[in-house]
Amino acid sequence: MLPYQELEREFNFKAIRSSGSGGQHVNKVATKIELSFSVSESLVLNQHQKAIIIEKLYNRLTKDQVLILQCGETRSQLKNKRIAISRAFSILEAALEVKAERKPTKVPKSVIKKRLKNKKIQSEKKVNRRKPNID
Repeated sequence: MLPYQELEREFNFKAIRSSGSGGQHVNKVATKIELSFSVSESLVLNQHQKAIIIEKLYNRLTKDQVLILQCGETRSQLKNKRIAISRAFSILEAALEVKAERKPTKVPKSVIKKRLKNKKIQSEKKVNRRKPNID
């Protein structure tokens, strides 16, 4: 479980002009939010958590281990900020989630019998298609 409030304080926000529809409004108002979070400089996360996040999110991080997210879905800066924060939390939680190890199971005898029976039927079909042997 992540300490959300402490982690949110480490997020850096930058408002930039949003692209897309909106007419004149979009040209003069910076509603798009860019969230950046430096994983390596975080004081909230321990070294183990940082290592896991860096390993699992290596393709989403910059060279300086900074996670950058942008959100310009709505025309409200506040809503975009909330969306970016929730995305960041879900990404970090998914990275820190420990997956259960798969335990291989033995193939049941009934499955083996069924496979062999089907092979036998198939081979008999092929044998019956051959020309008869007249000797």
